[in-house]
Amino acid sequence: MIAFVLRRLIQAVIVMVAVAFIAFLLFQYVGDPVVFLLGQDATPDQIRELRVGLGLDKPFFVQFWHFLVNASQGEFGLSLRQGSKVSRLIGERFPATLELSLVAAFLALVVGIPMGVYTALRRGTFMSQVFMMISLLGVSLPTFLIGILLILVFAVLLGWFPSFGRGETVQLGWWSTGLLRADGWMHIVLPAITLAIFQLTLIMRLVRAEMLEVLRTDYIKFARARGLSDRAIHFGHALKNTLVPVMTITGLQLGGLIAFAIITESVFQWPGMGLLFIQAVTFADIPVMAAYLCLIALIFVVINLVVDLLYFVVDPRLRIGRAGGH
Repeated sequence: MIAFVLRRLIQAVIVMVAVAFIAFLLFQYVGDPVVFLLGQDATPDQIRELRVGLGLDKPFFVQFWHFLVNASQGEFGLSLRQGSKVSRLIGERFPATLELSLVAAFLALVVGIPMGVYTALRRGTFMSQVFMMISLLGVSLPTFLIGILLILVFAVLLGWFPSFGRGETVQLGWWSTGLLRADGWMHIVLPAITLAIFQLTLIMRLVRAEMLEVLRTDYIKFARARGLSDRAIHFGHALKNTLVPVMTITGLQLGGLIAFAIITESVFQWPGMGLLFIQAVTFADIPVMAAYLCLIALIFVVINLVVDLLYFVVDPRLRIGRAGGH
């Protein structure tokens, strides 16, 4: 296990250095931060002085090393558009994105797994066909269209939920949350459903396919021959083995929810990192773009590492295979 963790940590460090290098290239080849900070009317002496102050007069790899050291400490300089520290902007927006992603992931799991099990065990029934049709729509429709339709129906026509914003929040130290307020829950319902629909349909189809595959295996036939009830076979044996690959996909999808919440946050004006990134792209705010890229890469790396460890713990075949190899 120690060797397994060390290999994964080394791979994670290599990935993060590669992503940091790509982010560093944004500073080098996408606009000139000196021009953004001083404007077009700056004198040559002002430009030269600021370049020296920012360290832009140093060699390429010296600049990259300084960038790596600062990035490891969470420092990416000042936002060119807002003039604030990028770390502070990310810290203000990250709780909203993480909160939205976790609620969406919870909805996708709570609804997707039962739907997948039902469609696998009740193939050909009317409700099974309805669930499959819903999953096809969820995969086919673009996220922004789903969000607009939900706003039209539940916010404009019915008036049940608000159509934008995060609502009232509670400050817990540096962390802000809307889940301790009823208004916060009302605001998160529509964006969370919008973000969860694609993941829900993916989980449902994956659970269905894995469940059908497991039900054909020899140990399920042996369990039936022993006289076990359908409930014990389906939920005690089949579902347990079905959830091993589902766990892997779900972990990776959580990173995807955080990274690709951009469209949902834009539609609902959710004050998260996605909306901040869209604004940064619009105004070529390179420090914010670089920080967002590094943070998303770090999230994916951490989730991958956790999923690998869970997979190693849950699936005994991996441990047996490695032990037999030694």
